[in-house]
Amino acid sequence: MLHTPWYDPLKSYDDNFDGGPSGEFTQNEVLDTSVETPFEFFGKPLRFPFGIPAGPLLNSSYVMAALDKGFDVPVYKTVRTRTHGTHPWPNVLSVDVIGDLTFEKAAKGLVTKDEYSEPLSITNSFGVPSKDPTHWQEDMSKAVKHAIHGQHVIGSFQGTKWDGSDYIEDWVLGAKLVAETGVSALEANLSCPNEGTTNLLCFDAEKVRMIADNIKNVIGDTPLFVKIAYFEDALLREFVEKVGSIVDGISAINTIGAEVRTPSGVQALPGEGRLRSGVCGASIKWAGLDMVHRLKKLREEHNQKFVITGVGGVTVPPDYAEYRVAGADIVMSATGAMWNGNLAQEIKELNR
Repeated sequence: MLHTPWYDPLKSYDDNFDGGPSGEFTQNEVLDTSVETPFEFFGKPLRFPFGIPAGPLLNSSYVMAALDKGFDVPVYKTVRTRTHGTHPWPNVLSVDVIGDLTFEKAAKGLVTKDEYSEPLSITNSFGVPSKDPTHWQEDMSKAVKHAIHGQHVIGSFQGTKWDGSDYIEDWVLGAKLVAETGVSALEANLSCPNEGTTNLLCFDAEKVRMIADNIKNVIGDTPLFVKIAYFEDALLREFVEKVGSIVDGISAINTIGAEVRTPSGVQALPGEGRLRSGVCGASIKWAGLDMVHRLKKLREEHNQKFVITGVGGVTVPPDYAEYRVAGADIVMSATGAMWNGNLAQEIKELNR
């Protein structure tokens, strides 16, 4: 059953940022009062390995609400080393997908629909907006301090494209600024499809290796995740061989890109470079599960220790168990959590 979403698609990103969250996240109650910490997060106690990935948790108000609702591993939305604007409204639309969103279906393009209905799939297009570090460092620290024993806030960040070596330096600076907030771990967002390009950084394994190596030299023992998209087998093997021994965790997947139009054939998301956008929700669960399964096999094959975070299509409680069986150490939900603020508690009740 879909609830009132705590990110309101009918409002602009800025209105949601300033006035949100909505729906169940406005209820000032701690949904999960358990004190048990049977799991582990890089040697520290963890209540439950379920959270919300970078994307819908716009600021500390959202992160704190997620923590109170029992999402024990929330990820603060991706930030940058400087102010960056968002794409114009709308930023979230319902899309019509029957069954799995295979790459063959995605290549043909998708059509929007007016209602949000189950099984739920949406497209989102924000453009990775960010406040200035003087704002988000303080705000991220506030979110970190709200976490109770056994909860862990992760800070997501990404570099902004510059020419030459400045690009890597910007990634390193971003990591340093996020680490200063006291987050339990960092996540480098290598996989955003909404900046007008299909040439995602995560597919350049050698560049990722250089960036990750430079970041680890700065943040030391603070765990580093990298967020990636869906990979073909050969590319994923190369990625794990070059990066798996450097990073502490790999999160997969982000979204599946597709051209999105209205039923009349008009580009659904206005603006240059927005015909193609990322699709998430129930229809991409197959891809997230497949990536987790293959990452687990490659981790074992290369005798590596990186943590696997499974993301994509977790919309109902049984999805969590599917990801755990596939090999995910941590499971996260964005779309499903947005339309059901009680999802974490429902999953815990089913799996305790």
